[in-house]
Amino acid sequence: MKINILNSTIEVPENTRIIDMFDNTGYKYYAARVNNDLKNNRIRELNYIVPGDCNIELLDLTSEDVTRMYSATLRYVITMAINKIYPKSRILFNYSVSRSIFGNLVNIGHSFSMKDLNDLEKEIREIVARDLPINRDTLTKEEAIKYYHSIGWQDKVDIIKYRPEDTVHIYECDGFKNYMFQYMFPRTGYLKDFRLLFYPPGFLALYPRCECNGQIPVFEEERVFRSVLREANYWTKISKTGYISQLNHQIEDGKALELINLCETRHNDQLCMLAEEIFKRKDKLKLICVAGPSSSGKTTFTNRLKISLKARGIEPLMISMDDYYLPANECPKDENGKPDFEHLNALDLELFDSTIFRLVSGEFVRLPKYNFATSKREFGEEIKLSKNQLIVIEGIHGLDSAICPSISFEEKYKIFIAPLPQYKIDDHNPISISDIRLIRRIVRDYQFRNTGCESTIEQWASVRNGEFKWIYPYQNNADFVFNSELGYELPVMSKYALPLLEKVKNNSKYFVTANRLIKFLKYFKQISDKWIPSNSILREFIGNSIFYTNEED
Repeated sequence: MKINILNSTIEVPENTRIIDMFDNTGYKYYAARVNNDLKNNRIRELNYIVPGDCNIELLDLTSEDVTRMYSATLRYVITMAINKIYPKSRILFNYSVSRSIFGNLVNIGHSFSMKDLNDLEKEIREIVARDLPINRDTLTKEEAIKYYHSIGWQDKVDIIKYRPEDTVHIYECDGFKNYMFQYMFPRTGYLKDFRLLFYPPGFLALYPRCECNGQIPVFEEERVFRSVLREANYWTKISKTGYISQLNHQIEDGKALELINLCETRHNDQLCMLAEEIFKRKDKLKLICVAGPSSSGKTTFTNRLKISLKARGIEPLMISMDDYYLPANECPKDENGKPDFEHLNALDLELFDSTIFRLVSGEFVRLPKYNFATSKREFGEEIKLSKNQLIVIEGIHGLDSAICPSISFEEKYKIFIAPLPQYKIDDHNPISISDIRLIRRIVRDYQFRNTGCESTIEQWASVRNGEFKWIYPYQNNADFVFNSELGYELPVMSKYALPLLEKVKNNSKYFVTANRLIKFLKYFKQISDKWIPSNSILREFIGNSIFYTNEED
């Protein structure tokens, strides 16, 4: 077989693994992207046996796919270590603050302590130092269910029942077996770099990230989000939405409508709490700032907040930061030389600050409207802020202190909105929060922006980079965090997203992402969208929102 790898063409015999085709001393490469005549752009583990002639691109820690594999392999080894130290315990993983994984160890007979963490880390580092092979095996669903029954891992039994395939991939290392949703590294020694932090009632695991150029991100305590995520975890227990199997059981029991009402009521409660907080401070506030990452539901949220405030006698004046863009030729450029509209300096900060300051000072002001077709601003009629009005602005930079410096900190109320679910496939496989937002965006872009699935996936890396630069560093400035997740949404969104994702051909460079989303969406039982309220945040993505319906329709 002829293999193109590392800028060379080599010949190898049949049944050769990728890892045997090059010298990987020091473990520089962690996975590979394989292209051949049958299947292109497939991410493969280094233990993969190539079926024939192909091109192989080796991936290092700067790859997003390697980041996912690092997380999965680290969770596997942590579970392996815990299984040895506390064989009767149970480890639950969730994605958590500061780009880390939260591990909660239960059934150990006492509260998790610093000594427990030290013992755990010692065992993990010993496993890594031994550089043990991690082998992939295939079982039938019946065999896998029987095995997990025998060791008491009911969470695995419950989800395997919903697996559409007839087989299950099991990873084995030194006698320890476990199913992981993501691909894995070939040996434990590849986990060269990680950190464990004591974070009661459990611990945090930090690992190299592609957006940090393969380095472990600096941990930043996010007290606001710590409490929000704790509340989100508590909520999943109440609503029984923490596991896909729990969701599916409710749907099968005919409780989908009750679940929808429960989740929407939670949103209503959050909005009521927020509006009351603003009402209490209305005499001191001048500006309400709303920010959040892409596909958080900011538009619907802002409309609903406006109504909640009006019901309390506050008349919001809505101002979009997008109307303060500079002309495209004056914007900062991204790495491709195109205008970077997510950059802070793409906004006319001076004009924006002047506009807000003059409004709160009681002056007449003409508000701009940015024309994206001409890349110029157009100004409307003069307006003046009335006595009972508060300005509400929405934009990705809303939490940045560089916005409206003439308005004091005490006169601003900052709101961060994002879906912050704590969903799991099983105890050891949490669902990525960013994947949920990507699914929302794929559906919305197709429905309302005439944008295909591949174009949305193509833009996603740039969107995420902008979020890490301009949103997440300032999220701790928030006075209130609105969790826009809806526990029932993936059973609804799967109906819309799966047909779009399945159109991505296997020779597309975006197939890897599409295929990953398809794999976990197929686990969900589907819910009809006919019961979803017209003012729901989910309507922003699937359509028929009351905020976008013309009266004559």
